[in-house]
Amino acid sequence: MPDYNVGILGATGAVGQKFIRLLQDHPWFTIAALGASSRSAEKTYREAANWIEATAMPGTVADLVVRECEPSQFTGVDFVFSGLDSSVAGDVERTFAEAGIPVISNAKNFRTDPTVPLLIPEVNPDHIEMIGSQTFTKDGSGWIITNPNCVAVPLTTSLKPLFDTYGLESVILTSMQAVSGAGYPGVPSLDIMGNVVPLISGEEPKIHEEPLKLLGSLSGGTLTHADFPVQATATRVPVINGHLLSVTVGLHKKPGSADEVKELYRNWKSPIADLDLPSAPDYPIFYYDDERYPQPRLHADAENGMRTAVGRMRSSAVLDLSYIAMAHNTVRGAAGGAILNAELLVRREYL
Repeated sequence: MPDYNVGILGATGAVGQKFIRLLQDHPWFTIAALGASSRSAEKTYREAANWIEATAMPGTVADLVVRECEPSQFTGVDFVFSGLDSSVAGDVERTFAEAGIPVISNAKNFRTDPTVPLLIPEVNPDHIEMIGSQTFTKDGSGWIITNPNCVAVPLTTSLKPLFDTYGLESVILTSMQAVSGAGYPGVPSLDIMGNVVPLISGEEPKIHEEPLKLLGSLSGGTLTHADFPVQATATRVPVINGHLLSVTVGLHKKPGSADEVKELYRNWKSPIADLDLPSAPDYPIFYYDDERYPQPRLHADAENGMRTAVGRMRSSAVLDLSYIAMAHNTVRGAAGGAILNAELLVRREYL
């Protein structure tokens, strides 16, 4: 069984805490080092972290001494997960990669880099080959891989069967995003209670761009992005976990009926289904026949938060199809997705 010592950058933040919870008792990965800002360094994790997870802080990390996010402080780790804020992630992640320590990042900083894979294992596992074109180290020992924005994950996963079968002409969506997506302490209570905020600053450009890279084709080490327009409206709603999307798509090839598309989802097979990855859900796309579903409160935690739920598939009077998609934003759309990326990298012998 694989056995790796891992570090976590940004360990005291909301994403870092999610990494810690999900890695507790992981069969392959052992947390060996925790990194945070200089104000937390040299404290025990118990002292440094304002623990916000719903389960108790694992005893295996409570007494670990937090280190500064410098490669010299992370000797002995095989790679690091990054839950750093984008305001500092770029420079720190580059420094680790240049020091020969692979970085599996949740931050946005390198997502658009043409040599850095933006990865959803069930969508584009072949894109990990882009690692070979990175030049952080001469011997290729240091590299960066990223997971997408927390809306781009369920959106692109739900689009994948349609893209492969019918081809996409256009996508219009409204995202109804949970408050946990804003980190901690998140959205002020008087802004969100009994309310919907119709703008999340900086969110819509990521939703427009990232699916095109994720659904792109790789040939000869060069990635050609998919070519269709995406129009997104990103809103914040008073839900704790689970981003819900209302999606309408135009297709090149027209399906015979909405029922035909439902069967497509029910029969879709993940390209990593046979790899036996510990965090991979049995049903990465799960179609709900009940038209009231999916709902964040009822379904965000299904399959340990790693499932993309789809429902309400119907013909559209404007384009071709409309449907609802939903996924747990801090698990599938953040730390859990990054852990699954690491597991794929192990199986493909990049780690």
